[in-house]
Amino acid sequence: MNPMRPFRFAMVALVLCLLSVTLTAQKKSYTFRGKVEQVDAKARRLTVANEKIDGWMDAMTMAYSVDNADVLTRIKPGDQITAKVYDGDYVLHEVKVVPPGGDKKK
Repeated sequence: MNPMRPFRFAMVALVLCLLSVTLTAQKKSYTFRGKVEQVDAKARRLTVANEKIDGWMDAMTMAYSVDNADVLTRIKPGDQITAKVYDGDYVLHEVKVVPPGGDKKK
């Protein structure tokens, strides 16, 4: 085996990781609000009826991936959530359950 192969693989992985971080950092972010309809821990997805996100998305119900699978153990259907979403990306970041009456739009 070529002794440089693991090094090359590590360098390619590092470049892809940095590129991903850079692209995410340049995308516009939005605040996402909605009501959880279904939790699918196996698929690492939440089905959410979300409110309209001005400049990005109309109100709709759809399945979203989550950036952190741990949140799926704390969320249940009927919960109101907030999250961060990025332009062109359908992954929910920093998902938080909103206590009843706890999130007032600003």
